Amino acid sequence: MALVESIIGFVVSLLIGAAGIYLGASILTDVEDYTYAIVTALIASLVWFVVAAFLGWIPLLGALLALLAYIAVINYRYPGGWVEAIGIALIAWIATVVILYVLALLGITSFSAIGIPGV
Repeated sequence: MALVESIIGFVVSLLIGAAGIYLGASILTDVEDYTYAIVTALIASLVWFVVAAFLGWIPLLGALLALLAYIAVINYRYPGGWVEAIGIALIAWIATVVILYVLALLGITSFSAIGIPGV
């Protein structure tokens, strides 16, 4: 049963993180494809994890490199450039925090998401 709960938690967290990326991308790049946002969130979270695992031990620099890798995935996946990618990441973070806060207040989920750093 714990495996099923973990899988459900992962999927829900991924969908919430993708919602934030979708919102940021639709505002800044006019790309409105939720499936694309889900794939982006999955890739970005994996890249974040790998970079943080290998470089996260370096004070400050490790976290900055992991964040830069996350933004690089968004930059690669969406049109625009680095400024738009940073904007998408910022909007995604804000949107995800708001969504998770509301869901946590309602007792539906915990305050964490896959695909958005620091949440």
